[in-house]
Amino acid sequence: MNGGVAVRVESRSVPVERVLVVEDSAVIQRLIAVCLRPAGMEVEARADGPAGLAAALASPPDLLILDVGLPHMDGWEVLDHVRADPRTRRVKVLVLTAHSQEETRERAGRGGADAFITKPFRPDDLRRLALGLLREVEAGVGPA
Repeated sequence: MNGGVAVRVESRSVPVERVLVVEDSAVIQRLIAVCLRPAGMEVEARADGPAGLAAALASPPDLLILDVGLPHMDGWEVLDHVRADPRTRRVKVLVLTAHSQEETRERAGRGGADAFITKPFRPDDLRRLALGLLREVEAGVGPA
């Protein structure tokens, strides 16, 4: 009771944006999680292409952060599968790579990536890109 008046507080469940990180470096996986979790994102990680693809297909994330140089199946192949499958076709994809050449950036665009960032990256830049892509998810903007 608050001054004789009952006050009811309703709890609302806020949807949490799910981010899948497919990156073979445990250090980079942790850095990405530390960058994104304070912004309210749920971050899950896989260390190779097949495991990342399986996780994306089993439970499509809102955002896929995908390294290009992965063991067993490179990020380009994962991206091709993600874009070809109806379950993941509309998932936002941020390509993460140590290669900053223009041809790598162009390949990411041709493959259907929504954004591109090079390693090493500034945590604020990664967070800004991720939040921008997730706003597009909320607005329904993305590949058909």
